[in-house]
Amino acid sequence: MLVHSDGGSYKPLNWMSPPATLRVFSPDDIDLELGVVEQWTVQSAKTDDRLIINIHEKLSESSHDLGVDPGLIKDGVEADLQRLLAEQIETLGPGYSLIRREYFTAIGPVDILARDADGATVAIELKRRGDIDGVEQLTRYLELLNRDPLLAPVRGIFAAQQIKPQAKVLANDRGIDCVTLDYDAMRGVDDIESRLF
Repeated sequence: MLVHSDGGSYKPLNWMSPPATLRVFSPDDIDLELGVVEQWTVQSAKTDDRLIINIHEKLSESSHDLGVDPGLIKDGVEADLQRLLAEQIETLGPGYSLIRREYFTAIGPVDILARDADGATVAIELKRRGDIDGVEQLTRYLELLNRDPLLAPVRGIFAAQQIKPQAKVLANDRGIDCVTLDYDAMRGVDDIESRLF
């Protein structure tokens, strides 16, 4: 339950967080004389907190059944990017081939391990928003992977939907390539005709 002012402020004047129950009562004689037509009592299920709202006039009331709550489904998370890039590995360049998604190492999984057109091993770290921490993470993976004579030499690609300028500078300094991914284009919903630029 959120109670807002007529001014449309962002923060409510008062509220009752769930879990709570709502009971609607007819007003007593004293409240009726004051113009109250209905009284709502919102009671917290966990505490004695109670919010009592006196309704003086109803301008509109509507209720809509929205069906079963499907829960929150995030779109465009790292797992989605990883799946799409693995399926479209040549987004990184012609001749790329997938070795494995979630290539396990002693310090954690590399998002994607691939081979480039020359057959060299490439470790790819994916982020929605690429920052310095992601570059540091990829650097640790590269140090470890380059100790494996079956994989070395391994170079890195830091791929994200957005990459911060500081992360690009650090990546370039460490010999790591940066690739900006267009999530909508990768999932086939990018409408090039509607673009201004």
